[in-house]
Amino acid sequence: MTAQVPLDPALQSALDLTGTFAFAVSGALLAVRKRFDLVGLIILAAITAVGGGVIRDLLLGRTPPLAFRTPTYLAVALAAAAVTFVAAPQLERLKPAVLLFDAAGLALFVIAGTAAALAHHLGPLPAIGVGITTGIGGGILRDLVAGDVPVVVREDSELYAVPACLGCVIVVAAAYTHRYGTGAAAAAVLAVFGLRTLAVWRHWRAPRPRALWPRRGG
Repeated sequence: MTAQVPLDPALQSALDLTGTFAFAVSGALLAVRKRFDLVGLIILAAITAVGGGVIRDLLLGRTPPLAFRTPTYLAVALAAAAVTFVAAPQLERLKPAVLLFDAAGLALFVIAGTAAALAHHLGPLPAIGVGITTGIGGGILRDLVAGDVPVVVREDSELYAVPACLGCVIVVAAAYTHRYGTGAAAAAVLAVFGLRTLAVWRHWRAPRPRALWPRRGG
C-alpha cells in the first residue's frame, strides 16, 4: 500500500532551500570553531548543505542529484557561508547557534525527504528511512569531514534520530489521511525542531543496553 502524495513544487523548494541555508550555517559555524580557513569553511558548509539531499536523490534514483542540476542550492550554501564568515563573532556569542541551525536543517530536510519518497510511491517504512537519511546525511558528512564522531551516534548526544523519525511519521500519517500540505509540513517541522531543541536543553538521550554499563566494584 502506498500513499499518493502530489509533490507541491513550491513547498518542496521552500523546505529544501531553507534547510540548505540552515545546514550550511551549521557547517560553517563548526568550521569557525575548528579554526578552518575560508576554503575549509566553504567546503564544510557546502557538504553539510547538500549532502542529505544528494543522498536522498540517489536513493530515489534521481540522477544527477537536484543540487547538481540546479545552481540555486550551491548558491544558497555559498551565501550562508559568506554570511557566517562575516558574522562569525556575532553568531559565536550565541553558544547554541550550531545546534539551533542543525536542528532547523534536520527538521526541514526530514520533511522534504519523506514527502519526496512518498511522491515516488514508496511505502511508509521506506519513506521514513529515506526521510531520516535525508535529515541526518548532511550532519554525518559534516562531522566526519571536521574530524568528529557524528552527532547521531555520539555517546553524549541528545536525541537526534528520534525527532527525525517523529517528523517522518507525521508526514506519512498526513499523507495517508490525505491531509499533507503546507500546514502538515509546518507542524512536522515544528515537531522535529521542538523535540530536538528540547532534548538538547533537557539532556534527553536514547536508552542504552544494560550490558554496556560497567558494574561497580569490577
